Amino acid sequence: MSANVCARPVGEARAFRLVGDGADVAEANAFLRSLELRGLSPRTVRAYAMDFVKLLPWLRGRALTARELTDAALLDFLRAQREAAAQPRSINRRLTTARLLHRFVTGTEMTRGLGVSTPAPYFRGRGREHNLGLHVIRPRRRQPLRVKVPRTLIEPLARETVRSFLETCRWYRDLALVHLMLLCGLRSHEVLALRVEDVSTADNRLRVRGKGGKERALPMPTLLLQLLRDYQHLERPEASKSDRLFLALKGPSRGSPMSAEGLRMLFRYRRRNPELTRANAHRFRHTFGTDMARAGVRLHVLQRMMGHAHAETTLQYVNLSMTDVHVEYRRAMARIQRRYKGVVP
Repeated sequence: MSANVCARPVGEARAFRLVGDGADVAEANAFLRSLELRGLSPRTVRAYAMDFVKLLPWLRGRALTARELTDAALLDFLRAQREAAAQPRSINRRLTTARLLHRFVTGTEMTRGLGVSTPAPYFRGRGREHNLGLHVIRPRRRQPLRVKVPRTLIEPLARETVRSFLETCRWYRDLALVHLMLLCGLRSHEVLALRVEDVSTADNRLRVRGKGGKERALPMPTLLLQLLRDYQHLERPEASKSDRLFLALKGPSRGSPMSAEGLRMLFRYRRRNPELTRANAHRFRHTFGTDMARAGVRLHVLQRMMGHAHAETTLQYVNLSMTDVHVEYRRAMARIQRRYKGVVP
């Protein structure tokens, strides 16, 4: 049996399935079908499929099945992922996928086995949730096997970088795309999913379909509204029958919905400039979140704006970046030096 397993969209619905032979592939595809029946988004199903592409070859290489998995066996998988330089968040997601597949095929939770170190039940401490203090932390009898995820600060784009990037945009469509991320905080797939009817010029509002099919309404600044008008009136192909807002403007695909690869190319091409290497699509969204937090927007409002399911995610933008620390330090140090002027030699 070949150890190679790949995932690809199949059928008219473009549902993601694993391609390969074996009972393990059949079980994984049955799991993916169950996710679709539950109404999970295609992006979520795709993420699980990509996790199986990493997990199943590892299982085959050790002559294991999902039914035989234990935490002790997953410890070896964790080690292999570490050696492959996988990111901690990716490793934790794949460990969760392995546990879910085991539960799907056996109907029971995975046993621990010997030689496994997992977080203690009170690993976050007794009392209330650390960041907001709104919820009481309740002890859990057993913590799953996980990798410690380092806490990193979000570094937004500098004003000069944003200006340089926007100066390279020659189409109203591209300017509108970037401003939707910079001034409204949209994700890449949210931009591509926008329909013409989602833009309400009557009250300057935008309807956004976020993760999990959750919708939210966002106000639009006048600048963005004018860019969208210019794009629709001057560039958007009139003959297109698609209701998607952003379409391909050139080549044989002109008039068809803009693809994820087309959006990536918009940023990838410009990042060849050494000054714009950090200017990817999600960094513009990060810049929006940071700008809103710096402007004093309340946490729960910012959470709604960005479409976060958990407030802890939004708190990333409230935590000071290194740039903020330096600015505040210089400002405070200037006051301190004035205070001790003539005292300190």
